Amino acid sequence: MQNVLKTLVSKRFIILTVSGVALFLAISLFNISLWYVLLAGVTLGLIFGKVFCRWICPMGLIMELLLSISPDGKFRQMYQYHKLGCPIAWISGFLNRFSLFKIELNRESCKNCGICDEKCYIVAMEPAKFSLYKPKGIRPGDSYACSKCLECVAVCPNDSLTYKM
Repeated sequence: MQNVLKTLVSKRFIILTVSGVALFLAISLFNISLWYVLLAGVTLGLIFGKVFCRWICPMGLIMELLLSISPDGKFRQMYQYHKLGCPIAWISGFLNRFSLFKIELNRESCKNCGICDEKCYIVAMEPAKFSLYKPKGIRPGDSYACSKCLECVAVCPNDSLTYKM
């Protein structure tokens, strides 16, 4: 299961591109109501957490393209702020704490290498506040801002981080 997740995460941008364009076309060409999109986003939020922004959203795709243009982080904060106008981001961000799937740390197998924190964009924005492995840090996966890109899980060298029920 962990290998499947790592493969999906390595293909996340392709998945986001295909699903984001497909959703945009469905909304614009077939007049899919935004209420259905909201309902789907909330349902996904209940099950998986805030996955919509980084795996499906057309606007999330545009923001990721901006981030890739500016690797120095110039647009990193903007990625968070574009979500202020999105009800799916609000609701699914709130549901991160209550979703069925969670990012969990096995402290026994964790070597405190910090690779997960280096990959996490939430930790990069506020390193003094968040950490995936430090006991006193707030877990990014439970925060409103985490969009479950799952890069942290994919880079963990000894599979101490998992994404499961």
